[in-house]
Amino acid sequence: MTRTTPRFSAKTLAAAVSTLVALGVAGLPAISHADETSCSPFTPLIKGQEDFVYVWTLGVEGVGDGSDKLVTVDVNPKSKTYGKIIASLSVGGRNEAHHVGLSDDRRYLWGGGLDSSKIFIFDVHSDPAKPKLVKTINDFVEKSGGIVGPHTFYAAPGRMIITGLSNNKDHGGVSAHVIYNNKGEFVKTVHVPTGQVGGGQGDGYNYDVAINPKKNAMISTSFTGWNNYMMDLGKMVKDPEAMKRFGNTTVMWDFKAMKPIKVFNTPGAPLEARWSWAKGDNFAVTTTALTSNIWLFEQDKKGEWQAHNVGTIGNPADIPLPVDISIGNDGKSFWINTFMDGTTRYWDFSDRMHPKEVYKMKVGSQVNMVSQSYDGKRVYYTTSLLGNWDKKGKDDEQFLKMYHWDGKELKLGFEIDFYKEKLGRAHHMKFQVRDMSRLQPLHAQAEGLDNLKMVMNEP
Repeated sequence: MTRTTPRFSAKTLAAAVSTLVALGVAGLPAISHADETSCSPFTPLIKGQEDFVYVWTLGVEGVGDGSDKLVTVDVNPKSKTYGKIIASLSVGGRNEAHHVGLSDDRRYLWGGGLDSSKIFIFDVHSDPAKPKLVKTINDFVEKSGGIVGPHTFYAAPGRMIITGLSNNKDHGGVSAHVIYNNKGEFVKTVHVPTGQVGGGQGDGYNYDVAINPKKNAMISTSFTGWNNYMMDLGKMVKDPEAMKRFGNTTVMWDFKAMKPIKVFNTPGAPLEARWSWAKGDNFAVTTTALTSNIWLFEQDKKGEWQAHNVGTIGNPADIPLPVDISIGNDGKSFWINTFMDGTTRYWDFSDRMHPKEVYKMKVGSQVNMVSQSYDGKRVYYTTSLLGNWDKKGKDDEQFLKMYHWDGKELKLGFEIDFYKEKLGRAHHMKFQVRDMSRLQPLHAQAEGLDNLKMVMNEP
């Protein structure tokens, strides 16, 4: 991959040291930052107005060129092209585009295809308004030892942690985390446990990860394998055997050692994992797609991680299918999207053991991803879940919508119909700024390359 800066830039080193700072290494004060509350805490922070939203879209046969795309939308209200698409970059072919993730210096965006297992790396710093594809990784399955379906891309110092959803042995859900360095080179594969860990029974399934550097903790969730996520949803729900092939576990890891320390039983496919970044908070949350529960993870008085089922989303009998979530920067609010009814739900999380839904609104016939600005005043929604799971006919809406949130009501700012624009199915989003110097620095000093080895336990 061509780079305009040295491999180990000052920002990358600072990110590495920030990990050690957060872990209390060398007696330095602990810090933690987040961005859009869902990004890695090792990614430089946007606290002000975002300039662009990148949307990773699934290609649809007969729609435009039919390829997956990275679409850039201008979202700065002071811009002449506010609320408009200003760039679209096709990657060639349909790969079941799904999630994207920013690197630890916010200069590159990684995206994956759940079907092809290809990984695409985009330069989003040279010209943030017009990203460039600088590398395509075609041998992910081979290098990882048979892992299929790169899903989450989560930055660590000098590294990208990639969760796999499946494997090439049986296309089931037993999988692993796969670690690459920032050059796009394979580092190692870390399998999700299938045995007893910390009193819980692992099932090997994987989905999302999130890291709390202050606690040296990483949490991972679970979904399903290629056989299911590439199957038509209507067919799958009528197949009793297919419905048995979903993950029912959440795993807490020692982040530095990349070793599981406890497996929790969280039935019904726990999906997105989020840590609260509020000062003093050290809890994480997830929701289960099939059982509509909210799970909270935090340490007890003895320092042991415990899981608590703290809420029910909608009527589980209706299978509202909770999908993406977004926790507020104060840890006291929580957006939850339910795909089947196209509804976004705002939960009061001030009493996290007894949260309650206080607002809901139908966004469309279907809704999947939600991303809020760090200040919580702008909330963005996209629609696609999976190519074969999206609704059919007139209910197959594909859009990006931005709403203003005043704490009481969502008010539409703008919307873009991705089918009308011939761009396919809108899925994951990430924010960016035009002026990279605006980003809040990581408050640490570079101390040398050995810090990277300490963080990721590399020889």
